[in-house]
Amino acid sequence: MDVVSWLWGLNITVAVLVIARILLRPNREPASRIAWLVVVAVLPIFGVMAYFLLGETHIGRQHIKAMRNAVGQLSQSKSKIIGDSVPQPANVPLHYAALFSVGYSISGFKPVAGNSAVLMADTNATIDRMIRDIDAAESQVNVLFYIWLTDNNGHKIAEALKRAAMRGLVCRVMVDGLGSRLLIKSKLWQAMDAAGVQLAVALPLNRHIFGPLQGRMDLRNHRKILVIDGRITYCGSQNCADPEFRIKKKYAPWVDSMVRFSGPIAKQNQLLFASDWMTYTGDDLSFDDVEPVTEEENVLAQVIAGGPTLRNSAMSELFQSLIYSARRELIISTPYYVPSESMQAALCAAAYRGVKTTLILPAKNDSWEVAAASRSYYAGLLQAGVEIQEYVGGLLHSKTLTLDGEVTLIGSANMDRRSFELNFENNILLYDIELTQSMRLRQQCYIDSATRITMESVQNWSILRQLWNNSVAMLGPLL
Repeated sequence: MDVVSWLWGLNITVAVLVIARILLRPNREPASRIAWLVVVAVLPIFGVMAYFLLGETHIGRQHIKAMRNAVGQLSQSKSKIIGDSVPQPANVPLHYAALFSVGYSISGFKPVAGNSAVLMADTNATIDRMIRDIDAAESQVNVLFYIWLTDNNGHKIAEALKRAAMRGLVCRVMVDGLGSRLLIKSKLWQAMDAAGVQLAVALPLNRHIFGPLQGRMDLRNHRKILVIDGRITYCGSQNCADPEFRIKKKYAPWVDSMVRFSGPIAKQNQLLFASDWMTYTGDDLSFDDVEPVTEEENVLAQVIAGGPTLRNSAMSELFQSLIYSARRELIISTPYYVPSESMQAALCAAAYRGVKTTLILPAKNDSWEVAAASRSYYAGLLQAGVEIQEYVGGLLHSKTLTLDGEVTLIGSANMDRRSFELNFENNILLYDIELTQSMRLRQQCYIDSATRITMESVQNWSILRQLWNNSVAMLGPLL
């Protein structure tokens, strides 16, 4: 047997073993299983390499061990804050109570009342309010961003943290290793360190050849969290950057939404931050000295975190539960829509049962593959009666969902497979009519600056465009 034949036989053997692994791998959708089988069978060498790098959601044994240790250390603090029983939300209509039970099953946080909440006007207003809160902080500031740029807003937040650290406060900053790689290499990062700000990197990039053996390299910490004194927190889609977003300025402005919360909900975000911080630093954080403060306003809210270490498709379950709960109106804004079959079916079912269902997406997307894949789903949505609006005032990065004018979901999670299965995300689910109406008005502003997509326009797309959209969408299950 010559060398070429031997190598070819070895490759076929490896491919067969990988195919067996694909078939035996638990918690994988049939579409994903079939897609990977085709890739490995048709292109054995490329397929095996691709599956090794991207085929499984494996974050690494060391990471999982560190995260479990962090969760174990925090369990006592968590039980003091949320209790041990299944949540029974007060003053919430019965048909919404189940939604908070879904959230509790994902992250273990009970919905808490006694919060105040304000929807921020825009990106710059959010940054300015964050700075005022940091300047007024009394004990500690904890920050986590997926992307932190060294632009105007990036410098302003860094300077506020430096001021806080120099007056004796504990300031912790964590950023994602990929999303904030430019900051990590910058003088601004060094300046924060020199001022006494504690720094950490979530999911640092492994640049050596054995990096993939330590976990899938494209898993990211996509969260956006700011917690001040355990009493104030922010949640939404906004990164620490100018709306001009200079690294992708041709898509600017980035249009985001953030809510500022004050009250017991801040303690939940503090614990979520602590779990990430302890995972990557090993520090033992204790927040028991900060007592939750109840506000006169009575917004009921619940932190819901997602990630590849939680149960499979947990965040997708939350979105689908919300969609199936709609009775009158459902409005969703998201920059990235690449759904599973069940998610697409849930949206269509909402429209078919008479719910006024609106999906708002950016007309110009910074991800060409997501833009193509999203549009492959338009015909099915339109046929069901879903209203599709493409925002034309910049890149609509806002991730919001309002349900029947009473319930809001806001956070970092997109409606795509990456957010549902690969990224670490954070959201807040809340019941409050006044705040939901504010969010509903914001969504209407998006709609007023959008172009409505019709079935006629989709049917007029060229054959080549339809082939391209559908071909790209076929790759979605490979993730």
